[in-house]
Amino acid sequence: MALIELKNITRSFKSGDQTVQILKGIDISIQAGEMVAIIGASGSGKSTLMNILGCLDQASSGDYIFHGENIGQYEDDQLAKLRREHFGFIFQRYHLLSTLNAEGNVEVPAVYAGFSPAQRKSRAEALLSALGLQERIKYYPTQLSGGQQQRVSIARALMNGGEVILADEPTGALDSESGEQVLKILQELNQAGHTIILVTHDKNVANHATRVIELKDGEVIEDRTNTPPPIPETQEAPVQLPQLKKQRSTEWLLLLDRIINAFRMALISMSMQRMRTFLTMLGIIIGIASVVLVIALGQGTMNQILSNINSMGTSTLTIYPGSGFGDARSGRVRSLTPNDVNFLSQQSFIKNVTPVVNTNALARYGSLEKNVSVMGVGTQYFDTEGYTPSEGIFFDEEGEEKLSLDVVIDEATRDELFTDGTNPIGEVITLNRLPMRVIGIATSKTQKTGGYSNLTVFIPYSTAMKRLLGQSYLRNITVTVQDNIDMKLAEQTLTSLMTQLHGAKDFFIFTADSFKELVEETTFVMRFLIFSIAMISLIVGGIGVMNIMLVSVAERTKEIGMRMAVGARKSDISMQFLIEAVLVCLLGGCAGILVAYATGYGINQLDLDLSVGFSLISIMVALGASTAIGVIFGYFPARRAAQLAPIEALERS
Repeated sequence: MALIELKNITRSFKSGDQTVQILKGIDISIQAGEMVAIIGASGSGKSTLMNILGCLDQASSGDYIFHGENIGQYEDDQLAKLRREHFGFIFQRYHLLSTLNAEGNVEVPAVYAGFSPAQRKSRAEALLSALGLQERIKYYPTQLSGGQQQRVSIARALMNGGEVILADEPTGALDSESGEQVLKILQELNQAGHTIILVTHDKNVANHATRVIELKDGEVIEDRTNTPPPIPETQEAPVQLPQLKKQRSTEWLLLLDRIINAFRMALISMSMQRMRTFLTMLGIIIGIASVVLVIALGQGTMNQILSNINSMGTSTLTIYPGSGFGDARSGRVRSLTPNDVNFLSQQSFIKNVTPVVNTNALARYGSLEKNVSVMGVGTQYFDTEGYTPSEGIFFDEEGEEKLSLDVVIDEATRDELFTDGTNPIGEVITLNRLPMRVIGIATSKTQKTGGYSNLTVFIPYSTAMKRLLGQSYLRNITVTVQDNIDMKLAEQTLTSLMTQLHGAKDFFIFTADSFKELVEETTFVMRFLIFSIAMISLIVGGIGVMNIMLVSVAERTKEIGMRMAVGARKSDISMQFLIEAVLVCLLGGCAGILVAYATGYGINQLDLDLSVGFSLISIMVALGASTAIGVIFGYFPARRAAQLAPIEALERS
């Protein structure tokens, strides 16, 4: 049975509105171990015939029988398997990868065939040594002569066994001496049992074959046997090929090795185009840095606000008159009184009770006058709100009962009224003509949530109600719950007790948790909006990655064709370009994170009213986003590369 049989093979191409037929009913039978030369003038169809024989192209009609099986209707990956396991190609222009040395180029077919790294390395070295390149194993193509490059190409064709070797004008780019050496090697390989199919326009080259098939206008016009000249004796020993041990890796090891190889080739490709790689990453770096900073700034601001809320006490509830902050009647509702304070003070689950009234007043000291916010508070207010005296003392319960004319001022008020450096303690100021003696200075609370005016003074609430305002109702009551009490339960109990006391629910309770929820909701919306803007820049960067990858596919079509010729599957090609896109984006993402951290560190070092809080989630979001961008925008270029036909890629200029 013949190794190869072609039955009525035709091949035609579309050229505009016309169909051009290149091959017209080719019938050829090739036995195993033959050395066949296919010759013909330019345009005779010999290269097209070789491409069909090597499964780089498929016939328009007819049957192609290989090892007794009709492969004419094979799928792309089935044809790739045939090329990988049975065929080896020697090209006129070598088609070596400039990024790999001689050993690396020879190993490429074995990567897709599933040989282990150790097996690939051992066989590649043995083949190169057998072809006289033992001292050039680590040389790159640019460091080799034409003849040496063609020997590397021959070694690559033999890597997976090379049962059938197809040589397309193998001496066309060589000088006569190198050409004779290559023909000698091919004859020796034929004598070793390899089937050689040689395509040439040179009859002198064809005479080295045992059989010559001549084509003209797509038809066989002569098929004759030939007696080749004897193999010339040279100083070089005949080629002695190492025995091929077909030990394949398991499926998952094969997949892992293919991924590692694609990863390595992506790194090599990126290193060869460093500036272009950096510019491609730049959009990703900016986008990721923006995303991370937005999250960090939002988190830092949130932490700062919550810290201020927590400093007020997380077990604090504030009772206000009315039905809520939006109640238009709340200013006229006067349901909270000192009786409520006394009632609440008797409850066992309550730790502190602080009544509050407030107003604005004109504070005068000497010739200076300032508008201040007057807070009428209970003695427990300062402890509840976290104030401490920087000088002097705070008023006590006795002063509260006797409607004392004692006042505690904050640091801002001190700085505005006592500009001459006088110690305020013991001095008298007037609040709307009411003389008050300064007994203490409270430390100011910066960024105080829901805070008061810049200048604030504190007096006993009883004094504020009776002597300053002449009223009997309170603005609000602040309650601190015992540490072991559940806040939700305390709020429910307090609501029930106050409703019973008043006979109606004419109040509402505000907790720190409620404010936290409000702050979190507000900051989430703002962060989402800014995050969306940052994502736009990230998407723009992804589009840039896609464009560059499309350019890379166009530049590397010959590499893609070579890889397909030696047996790469479509998935191998797409995986290589997809990994490269993801790697570019992932490295850009890591660089973006570093930029964000450096920027955040700089912001935190400066005395700005900003806080940057980085977290693990921001890093995870950044890395996830950059990987997703790589996959999404790398998919189309990778798919385009995989959809290229092997012969189309090889012949594209």
